[in-house]
Amino acid sequence: MRRFRWSAFSLLILAYVLAFFHRMAPAAIAGELQLAFNASGAALGTLAAMYFYIYTLMQIPTGVLADTLGVRKIATLGGLVAGAGSILFAYAATLSGASLGRLLVGLGVSVMFISIMKLNAVWFHDRHFGTVGGLTILLGNLGSVLAAAPLVWALDFTSWRSIFAALGMFSIALGLLTWFVVRNHPGEAGFPSMRELDGEAPHAPHAGHWYDGLVSVARNRATWPGFWPNFGIGGTLFTFAGLWAVPFLHDVYGMPRALAAGHNSLLLAGFAVGAMITGMISDRIGRRRPVMVAGIVLYLLCWLPWLALLQLPLAASLALFFLMGAGASGFTLAWAVTKEVNPPALSGMATSVVNTGSFLGAGLLQPLLGWVMDLGWDGRMSEGVRAYTGENYQAGLLLLFLCAMSGLAGALRSRETFCRYV
Repeated sequence: MRRFRWSAFSLLILAYVLAFFHRMAPAAIAGELQLAFNASGAALGTLAAMYFYIYTLMQIPTGVLADTLGVRKIATLGGLVAGAGSILFAYAATLSGASLGRLLVGLGVSVMFISIMKLNAVWFHDRHFGTVGGLTILLGNLGSVLAAAPLVWALDFTSWRSIFAALGMFSIALGLLTWFVVRNHPGEAGFPSMRELDGEAPHAPHAGHWYDGLVSVARNRATWPGFWPNFGIGGTLFTFAGLWAVPFLHDVYGMPRALAAGHNSLLLAGFAVGAMITGMISDRIGRRRPVMVAGIVLYLLCWLPWLALLQLPLAASLALFFLMGAGASGFTLAWAVTKEVNPPALSGMATSVVNTGSFLGAGLLQPLLGWVMDLGWDGRMSEGVRAYTGENYQAGLLLLFLCAMSGLAGALRSRETFCRYV
């Protein structure tokens, strides 16, 4: 049973690592993309956001598919589509071609998070869900870290096009392996369920049509507070780390791109480590809401020096980026809360409904931030790309901060589940 569980988990984690890499990579190659496609800030934001547009639209359908067709089928197909999209993006000659490739990447990887959370829900004990969810985010964020400083370093030896072509082929290989290795639940591999191993009756399956299950989740008032931490915290984090953090540090503070990417790596590493620790603390103390709120408050406080455009010592700015990521990880407990306030058989749909917020937020904010900065752009260029002033970024970051406040409001309204189905 352990072999089946960890083999499936490992394959989906590798696909999830790719999902994070594609999500955050535009920040490191923003200059290359602007040069390759002669893109403005708004156009660059739209290109990056193509991933989030389709990802957002696919979250609820993915939850339905995970609860009906099963993880094995949708994760296999997702890997194949994402691989094709990455190869198309790598060889695109125009901005529209690159946008289509990124759209296909987003379509393919959009199923990975819900798939692995569904896998965690049926292949691990309920009492370990917070910890396993934290481990999932920790490992998945390796893709984010690789998409920052390591990607900048790799660009010294090869082109961004070669990198994305290779990743496309790797994604296709993972998709094929998923079909042969992954099983939807222990029963498909001839094992008892986790609850049966504990001497309890298995969770009741959903008896009605999938549409009835989705309506049940949507009508549950306890579902929706979890949407706002995803939108306000996840959306602003992915917007900043996924595109604008490196240009911000380079344009405002004059940091070399490698150093700016190093800051972004620490931001994402803080998010990864924080998600693991947050899940463990929550499971250990048997509480969700206080841990979630504490992390979000820390995240909001970390924005204040950047809003004020303070000139910090290098060690302080690095530490602040790490703490910012660690605080943002508090929003990940919204997935556990939402799962626990809905029937176990609908865990995929429940998680997908609130997870829509993160990608809706990023999809809206990435181009909107570029548009806000374009409004105040003074026409200066640097190395062939637009150079924005501190005041331009200040206006954009204020927009992110205000959106992040909605995440705190949602966390405060979330129901305390005491780490069990209620």
